[in-house]
Amino acid sequence: MTTLNSSVKPTKIRYQVLFLIFVNVVINYMDRSNLAVAASEIDKEFNFTPVQMGLIFSAFSWTYLAFQIPGGILVNRFSPRILYAFSLIAWSLTTVMQGFARGFATLFGLRMATGVFEAPAFPINNRVVSNWFPDNERASAIAVYTSGQFLGLAFLMPVLSKIQLEAGWKGLFVITGLIGVIWGIVWYVFYRDPLQHKAVNTAELKHIERGGGLVDKQAGNKTAFRWADLKAVLSYRKLWGIYIGQFAVNSTLWFFLTWFPKYLVDYRGLDFIKSGYWASVPYLAAFTGILCSGFLSDYLVKRGVSPAKARKRPIIIGLLVSAFILGANYVDEPALIIFFMSLSFFGVGFASITWIFVSTLPPKHLINLTGGVFNFIGQLSGIIVPIAIGFLASGSSFAPALVFVAVLGLLGACSYIFLVGNVERIKMEEE
Repeated sequence: MTTLNSSVKPTKIRYQVLFLIFVNVVINYMDRSNLAVAASEIDKEFNFTPVQMGLIFSAFSWTYLAFQIPGGILVNRFSPRILYAFSLIAWSLTTVMQGFARGFATLFGLRMATGVFEAPAFPINNRVVSNWFPDNERASAIAVYTSGQFLGLAFLMPVLSKIQLEAGWKGLFVITGLIGVIWGIVWYVFYRDPLQHKAVNTAELKHIERGGGLVDKQAGNKTAFRWADLKAVLSYRKLWGIYIGQFAVNSTLWFFLTWFPKYLVDYRGLDFIKSGYWASVPYLAAFTGILCSGFLSDYLVKRGVSPAKARKRPIIIGLLVSAFILGANYVDEPALIIFFMSLSFFGVGFASITWIFVSTLPPKHLINLTGGVFNFIGQLSGIIVPIAIGFLASGSSFAPALVFVAVLGLLGACSYIFLVGNVERIKMEEE
C-alpha cells in the first residue's frame, strides 16, 4: 500500500477521478454515435436498405451485449487502470478501421468488434465510483459521469457533422478513433485506485469509507466466478425491476444514438449541417435532466427523504416523460419536432441515475456481476430497437417507430413501480 498523506481536511481527489470517467464516457458515446452521423452518407455510397442500416446500427450491441457478463467478471479480476486503458485503446483502433470499411459485411464486423472492447466500460465506471464515493454522493457522481454521454454529444453532434463535411465519413471514423487512442494513454498515466493514489489523504479515505464507499479490497478483490452467483443475481424480483427499467431507458437512448439524425434528414427533410445543430438540442435536454435528477436525489437523501422516494421517483417520472416522443408524430414544424424529442430525451436523462441501484440493491460481493447483468439486459435494446425501427420505418412513415419507443418507456416505468419495491440491500440466505 502506498504511504498516505495525513491531513485534517480531506482532499478532493475523487472529483479528479470523476472527471477522468466523464471524459471516458464522452469518448465511449462519441464512438457509438459517429455511425449515426455518417449513416446518410454511408447509405448513399453503399445503397443500403433501411433493414440493412438497422442491422448495422445494431451490430455494436450484439457483441456489447454478449460480453457484458464476461466484462463484469473481468472487472473483478483486473485493475480499472489496466483494463480501462486496454478497452479504450482497442475500441478506438477498431473505430479507425471503420473508416476503411468496404461494404456491409466489413462495417458490420467492425461495429461488432467495437462492442466487444467497449463491454467492460460501464461496469468499470460503477466499480470506480463505488470505490471512490460514499453513498450520499454516489447518485451525483453517477449523474455527472453519465451526463458525459449527453453533454459530450450535444456539443459533438455539430462538430462531428462538420468533420464529416470536411473529411468525409471515412475521415470521421479515423479522427474520432485517434482521439480515443490518445485518451486511453492519458487514463493509464493518471488513474489509480484509492489506496494506491499518492495524492489522496487519510481524511478523504475515511470520509469515503464511513459513507459506505468500498475503498478496501471488498470492492476489488479477485474472487473466482461461480455459477451460483450468476443464478443469485437472476433470482430477485427487485433486480429484475431495474434490469427491465434499464432496457426501457436504453431503448429511447438507442433511438437517439442511431436513427435520430437520419430521421431528421431523410424523414423530416432537414439538410445535413442543420440537422447536426438540431440534433444537439435533445442531448442538452438530456444533460439537464440527468444533473437535475442526480443532485435532487442526493439532496433529498441528505434531508432525510427515504431512498424509495429519492431514488425511484425521478426514474419513474423520467420514463413516463420519455413517452412524449410520441408527440413528434403530430407536428410538422422543425421546432415542435425538436421540442417533443427534447422533452423525451430530458425524461431519459432524468431517469438515467439507474446505476445507483446496482450499488445499493445487490449483496456487496455481487455488485460487479450485477452490473454486468444489468448492462447486459439493458443493451438488449441496442439490438432490438434499431432493427425493429428498420422494419417499422421501411415504408414512408416513421410514426410506428416512435409509437414503439414510447410504449417501451411506459413499460419501464411500470417495472420500477411494481417490481423494485422498497429500496434496501438484498441479503442472501447465508447472510
